[in-house]
Amino acid sequence: MNVRRAPAFAILLAASLHAEDVLSGGGATFPYPLYQKWIAAFVQKSPGVRMDYRPVGSGAGVDLLRNGAVDFAASDAPLSDEELNALPRPVVHIPTVVGGVVPIYHIDGVVGDLRFTPQALAGIYLGTIKRWDDPQIKSVNRGLALPGREIVVVHRSDASGTTYVWTDYLSKVSDAWRASEGSAISVKWPAGRGAAGSEGVAEMVRATADSIGYVEFIYALQAHLSYGSVRNVSGRFVQADLNSLAAAAGSFHAAGDLRVSITNAPLAKAYPIAAFTYLLVPERSGKSPLLAQFLRWALTSGQKQSAALGYASLPDEVAKRALDAVGGLQ
Repeated sequence: MNVRRAPAFAILLAASLHAEDVLSGGGATFPYPLYQKWIAAFVQKSPGVRMDYRPVGSGAGVDLLRNGAVDFAASDAPLSDEELNALPRPVVHIPTVVGGVVPIYHIDGVVGDLRFTPQALAGIYLGTIKRWDDPQIKSVNRGLALPGREIVVVHRSDASGTTYVWTDYLSKVSDAWRASEGSAISVKWPAGRGAAGSEGVAEMVRATADSIGYVEFIYALQAHLSYGSVRNVSGRFVQADLNSLAAAAGSFHAAGDLRVSITNAPLAKAYPIAAFTYLLVPERSGKSPLLAQFLRWALTSGQKQSAALGYASLPDEVAKRALDAVGGLQ
């Protein structure tokens, strides 16, 4: 499936614009629906400014930034020190919003919401749980007539921050997954078939009977796909929603590095597969003043637009730390 491109207003560069009035970015599909909305609102309130954001996946976005093809990148996977040192200039991580990755599924004839234990999700993606009526799935879904048909596993085929969040979670809850695959934006999948982008995974699951995949919460809502609840550290089965994502984000106290993982958060109401997503912004460039203007708006007024698209706003202390980081860009 072709990756949907940004709207025309964000890519048409008026001849009269100065170069410093044009911002280009690319990367994560995880926050794309929200970034699309933010860009439209920011451009409307900023006469003479144009922005272009390409939802090409976190890995491709970092490559674009490394090669100087964009002014900023977006990634759900925070870069390691080694990856940062490999970039041609210093880059700052700016968390922008909180989202969740959900297990989506399509099982003909099954009515009702599925529950997933961490062990079941790891087993499905390791290929050791092969059928929907496996005891590890049936035992927590009593009353649902699960079929004995084979599970069709769907995963991202591109280097993806959504994959990083998913595998980061699996690595925390499954020793077998951590030992064999670990967490990364791209892994050697033990089972399943790949699709490009969150939209590609959502479309493949929608079109494929007996399938399971993982996408950002908003993509499940937009595609009208069923998504399961996941058992958290407290033993509760929790679905992703604004409250459970906010609870997960509230487990982090911004006293240190903003490059953090909030998967498997140890709070009773937390959805366990939640994450911050980041904009990766060069510390100083000719675009720094305009980037700082956009980021200050996104971290304040823009946060008010997140709930309508299924994202939770940043906790106040994280937003404050992010604004402090923006102040150091110029």
